[in-house]
Amino acid sequence: MSCRPAPPRPYVLLSCAASIDGYIDDASDQRLLLSNEDDLDRVDAVRASCDAILVGAATVRRDDPRLLVRSAARRAERVACGRPATPTKVTLTARGDLDPTARFFTAGDPARLVYCATGALEKATERLGRLATVVDAGEPVEPAWILADLAGRGVRRLMVEGGGTVHAQFLTAGLADELHLVVAPFFVGDGRAPRFVGEGRFPWNPGRRARLAEARQIGDVVLLRYALSDRFTDTDG
Repeated sequence: MSCRPAPPRPYVLLSCAASIDGYIDDASDQRLLLSNEDDLDRVDAVRASCDAILVGAATVRRDDPRLLVRSAARRAERVACGRPATPTKVTLTARGDLDPTARFFTAGDPARLVYCATGALEKATERLGRLATVVDAGEPVEPAWILADLAGRGVRRLMVEGGGTVHAQFLTAGLADELHLVVAPFFVGDGRAPRFVGEGRFPWNPGRRARLAEARQIGDVVLLRYALSDRFTDTDG
């Protein structure tokens, strides 16, 4: 049995907004707005507190997120502390089929990391190598390995913004310290739409309940903050 300590990893905060019935989008071509301006400002503050923001390749393709700190004051505060204006952008891909014109690659000037499965490394490097650092993450891409690599790059606090598959990977692996789940005041009711997470063996179950650290009304949505590990820190943004 190995006595080596576990590799260090960043503090991992998962962030998601969902409908009352657990959907994170609908089945249309347009992005579904689940949050409101006050909550989006809260999310911006959380982003500003982190060293990196991670989304899956499907989220890059579907939502085309910018993943930037919106507030000029927060960006200035980060710079004054010797940090980049916006956290490093991170994505992971099994196939390497990311569009180099996506806003993940073109918006802002933060560092960008693409963790790619070995089999798609050549394709991803050819398409994205001038826009991001493409990292061979093995086959398959494992969240634990990514976290260890991010720690080696100085990332101490990581925000994971989805989508559902990526959230499920971190949750089922027991690699999440905190969950921010915002509940929007409506139903989607369409089985074709993506849900927060799908099936899986999660560490939190009827016999081991996650601890609810906070429930906060923000306009017409509710923020639920769950402590998922003993590393949980009772701060928000």
